[in-house]
Amino acid sequence: MKIIAVNKSASFEYFIQDKYEAGIVLEGAEVKSLRSGKASLGESFCEIRGGEIYIKNMHIALYDKSGAFSTRDSRRDRKLLLHREEISKIVGRVNEKGFTLVPLKIYLKDALVKVEVALCKGKHTYDKKQALRERDEKRATDRAVKEIFK
Repeated sequence: MKIIAVNKSASFEYFIQDKYEAGIVLEGAEVKSLRSGKASLGESFCEIRGGEIYIKNMHIALYDKSGAFSTRDSRRDRKLLLHREEISKIVGRVNEKGFTLVPLKIYLKDALVKVEVALCKGKHTYDKKQALRERDEKRATDRAVKEIFK
């Protein structure tokens, strides 16, 4: 499994509840660009339209060797492929207050491109401050342990 892109801000901004593995509908040039690692999940999010889930605002760079064949938008909406039961479960949870669907990472599994999406609940500012505090404390203890065993 080769990880292509990770949404680092998702774990800071949200409490992750459930994770799902989804396929994605891509074109040939987009797959080649992904294999070379030219993708970003920075401001991407998922939207439910007509009983289907789409990933919006995910950037996949244009493949440089495709010439005139890749004239599509690099941030176009892309359809995610999930089972019908998973989609209905996700729709039910997203309709609850505070839940959203966020892409976490894109990776290659065998020869297929997969997207890991998660049902998330937003964090408040005090939760984010606590997470920063815990991260700083862990970093300080790791430094202290490293100094002791040097």
